[in-house]
Amino acid sequence: MKKIKIFKFLLPFVVVVLLMIGLAKIVPAQSSISVHLTLGNPSNAGTSSLNNYLLVKPQYVISYNCSIGRANWVSWQLNSSWLGSTPRQDNFRPDTTLPFGCYQVQSTDFSGSGFDRGHMTPSGDRTNSITNNSATFLMSNMIAQAPDNNQGIWASLEDYARTLVGQGKELYIISGGYGMGGTGSNGRFYTIANGRVQVPNITWKIIVVLNTPGLGLAGITTSTRVISVNIPNMQGVRTANWRNYRVSVDSLESLTRYNFLSQVSTSIQSVIEARVDNL
Repeated sequence: MKKIKIFKFLLPFVVVVLLMIGLAKIVPAQSSISVHLTLGNPSNAGTSSLNNYLLVKPQYVISYNCSIGRANWVSWQLNSSWLGSTPRQDNFRPDTTLPFGCYQVQSTDFSGSGFDRGHMTPSGDRTNSITNNSATFLMSNMIAQAPDNNQGIWASLEDYARTLVGQGKELYIISGGYGMGGTGSNGRFYTIANGRVQVPNITWKIIVVLNTPGLGLAGITTSTRVISVNIPNMQGVRTANWRNYRVSVDSLESLTRYNFLSQVSTSIQSVIEARVDNL
């Protein structure tokens, strides 16, 4: 009798635990952290490592690498709700939310280097408010980008992404730099800012295009368009067509060792990550 009473007493708790486990499988944990991590956390960034430090902001999410003075990757959502008529704020400034022991890159650290303060989450993707646009000018959102890359081919792809949003699409975007050593207007450099900021060798970006906004992961199928590019961080690409630098997500995973789109079902991942966009 005592065993039966104990079982009856514990039964409701067991049911709750099982329900919680079930819900955890249904609702991706990353999505609950931030909408910008809907597709996953490519490097499992957290707060225990200064070289893979997670910065969750309302406007985007960063895996920051204190040892090289720039982001490993930046991830953000883009749909019509983020766009408006707010002008570019141009208030470049250090990110004071970086952890203790991590150098805060200054707005002047790129001066005279021959490299642009290149946005990862673009200013043009956050024009619905002054606060949101201003957030894109934190130096944690910048990488040392060759002017021809930043102002030319990279800007062209950013404009194209916003064109897709104008067509009613919703985008999930991840971008970053890889490697060491780029060629700016003053020649080739491996670091700037007295060695505090590493210059990447390439700039990469992944854009997942959802035809129906608001569906999140449920809107991703084997037919979902995914644009991935791998562009050298150098002069001479200003007028180049970004379409000529398209690659598969699988190739970027092999290069960076990150696990992109990890919250997407593996059966869908295997298809869309192997495909190279051709539209």
